[in-house]
Amino acid sequence: MKKILWIASLLLAAILFLFDQNNRIGISSIEVKDSQLPSEFQNYKILHISDLHNKRFGKNQEKLMKEIVEISPDLIVITGDLIDRRRYNEEISLQFIKQIVKLAPVYFVTGNHEWWSGKWNSLHPKLEQYGVKVLSNSAEVIEKEGESILLFGIDDPAKYSGGYYEKDVYLEGDLKSVIEEKYRDKFSILLAHRPEKFKTYSKYGVNLIFSGHAHGGQFRIPGIGGIWVPGQGFLPKYTSGVYQSENSKMIVSRGLGNSIFPQRLFNRPELIVVTLNIDNTL
Repeated sequence: MKKILWIASLLLAAILFLFDQNNRIGISSIEVKDSQLPSEFQNYKILHISDLHNKRFGKNQEKLMKEIVEISPDLIVITGDLIDRRRYNEEISLQFIKQIVKLAPVYFVTGNHEWWSGKWNSLHPKLEQYGVKVLSNSAEVIEKEGESILLFGIDDPAKYSGGYYEKDVYLEGDLKSVIEEKYRDKFSILLAHRPEKFKTYSKYGVNLIFSGHAHGGQFRIPGIGGIWVPGQGFLPKYTSGVYQSENSKMIVSRGLGNSIFPQRLFNRPELIVVTLNIDNTL
């Protein structure tokens, strides 16, 4: 009897642990300092959301919304895979969208799942109808008290071929079409789904890049990092946190939902809060 109780206790503990890993949202706070940042954007707060994949966090996304309301962001950016092409249910994601647009301006770029689903042409106008600004190889000026920063967004390369390993020629073409030389004197942000293309992004001189896609490596080994990511393989380089290349910083979200495999390990769902500040050390 004691042995059965012991086994049952271990099983219950394992179930609770795995549930926690998939459902308890972690908040990562990151400060980004840059000398090009206009003074009016000091302490400007950006919430980065990625890879929801239709996941629910309580009824009407109440757990997720509770965290976001407490964050009180100035701007919300979503870097793709709002839906999942294998179990497409846009209503879950649209229900979430309808709530967050009331809190702050929301900007969105596509991930591979938007294109793979075959439903992007119908989902796109619905997002815009609810107030989301979709950046499709386009730019927006974000203004505050007479000063401004630039926000760029590029489509995921799955748009062109639908495959897993799209050629950089598409990416380079999109970047060249949206990031012009004349913008180099302004603080700029790029939204791009795939972090493995960081070296390409950084060539265009943007100050800050937001990306997702990697799901943190799905399973993470404490002290080592993610195990495997599509497009990066085993022990991938870009899975979570802040990376630097030339004058660009890239922030990679571990995301909120799952896709192929339904379980996370040492890799809880994540919201990222980035606070912009002026770098006065230069």
